[in-house]
Amino acid sequence: MGCGAASKNSTNVMDVSSNPSHISLSPVLPFVESPEVRGLKFSVGQFIQYHEGCYTQSYRTLKELGAGAYGKVYLVENKVTKQKRAVKEIDKLKAERSPGGVSKFIKEVDLLAKLDHPHILKLYELFEDQQRYYVVSEYLTGGELFDYIVSSGHLTEPEAARIMYQVLSAVTYCHLNSIVHRDLKPENLLLVEKPTVAGEVNIKLIDFGTSCLFDNETKLKKRLGTPYYIAPEVLNMSYDEKCDVWSCGVLLYIFLSGYPPFTGKTDAEIMRKVRTGIYNFNHREFNQVSEESKALIRKMLVLDTSERISAQAALRDPWLLKYTNIDPSQHEVLTSLQKLRVFRAETKLKHAVLTFITSQLLTEAEGNSMRQVFESLDKDGDGRLSHEELVTAYSRNMTLEEARQTVEAVMQKADADKNGFINYSEFILATTNENVLLSKENMEAAFRMFDKDGSGTISVEELKEMLGGPEAEGSAVWQQLVKEADANGDGEIDIKEFKTLLLTIF
Repeated sequence: MGCGAASKNSTNVMDVSSNPSHISLSPVLPFVESPEVRGLKFSVGQFIQYHEGCYTQSYRTLKELGAGAYGKVYLVENKVTKQKRAVKEIDKLKAERSPGGVSKFIKEVDLLAKLDHPHILKLYELFEDQQRYYVVSEYLTGGELFDYIVSSGHLTEPEAARIMYQVLSAVTYCHLNSIVHRDLKPENLLLVEKPTVAGEVNIKLIDFGTSCLFDNETKLKKRLGTPYYIAPEVLNMSYDEKCDVWSCGVLLYIFLSGYPPFTGKTDAEIMRKVRTGIYNFNHREFNQVSEESKALIRKMLVLDTSERISAQAALRDPWLLKYTNIDPSQHEVLTSLQKLRVFRAETKLKHAVLTFITSQLLTEAEGNSMRQVFESLDKDGDGRLSHEELVTAYSRNMTLEEARQTVEAVMQKADADKNGFINYSEFILATTNENVLLSKENMEAAFRMFDKDGSGTISVEELKEMLGGPEAEGSAVWQQLVKEADANGDGEIDIKEFKTLLLTIF
């Protein structure tokens, strides 16, 4: 494929060697950080980079995965990390002629960058040339949930419950972050991989192009969505985030029967039926499912939004909980809690680099066992670990007062963005095996990605660009960060100093 004219400039898109065992770890005195450095916050969204030029400057194209209305999707390989990614290209001319125009795709990137959830697609980079945008995201090999349902006919109750719990968890997380999706449907749910065990499906929510921020004071007006799944209040152009819950009710109905609750020969006929809110369970497949599953559908497909269950409340439905108790081994849970308890990134720069490695370099497979532990601790399913959830977990093996003190310390050390919760990536960072997180390959790949000009050292400006973005002012705080690793005092960080920073324990 062809790419438009390219340059090598790059910025943050959002507010956004030798074997390690042979590295000499000479004693390093603790670096006393200034209040300005201590005040820095780091999140996964900071490392989603914007680049002028075509994605081929950083990726090798392996094959075409598919095509859509605005361009093609490719499987690519990062030239530095060798990791597989998916690239969705968006033709600017075609996008400009569509509802919402190019801003729709920029908004999608902006919203995805704010999200850190095990069941929401992970975004990595955005490229732009004269003709196209290129959105780089994780590569999921399992295909669309829609195809999985078609091949299955319909899902078993346990399988439907487990998938619905994942969807509701992602939706709840979005709503807690004031984001409404507005286009929930099987085509926008991807399987991470083909299930090797019957019923063990791991999904991720994609396509935030119609999503938007909402507040509790103002009703949304735009009529957006897909006829089968759209909520009646959206058709009436006065709605809130509970429109997503209606779509979840339609999804669950389809999961259990293989049919949508509202049908018709045309979109207009379908939407007329949606407006009535009248449906039934007459399909013979519903003869085989429990009344409890139908009861949850009824709670979600309620015309009066004040009576409709919220996504967060739906996660506590007894039928869902019956099938979705995540049960990793006690050894894994205890080990993870101990790692979280003793986690320490001694300097702000080390914490930033570890966050980068976790968000940009760890594979889904490497984090999978920790994902299961995270979800087992996340009792309310909202995609983040609260103070109370952690106290409950630790108090199983210590007194309540000791658990509270432990959690206070954990929050101080592991809550990098200071939002009062341990986010998914923060948990993965603190609990992943050190040999995996700080492998030779990960450290060297991270160094090369920070060393943007390929000079062999990371300068103050490169660090500022990577961690502060275009809005960062001045160099003083970034000079202080460089000093945390700059053992020889030359004002830059070389590969040996970079590895020493990551591997040294003060």
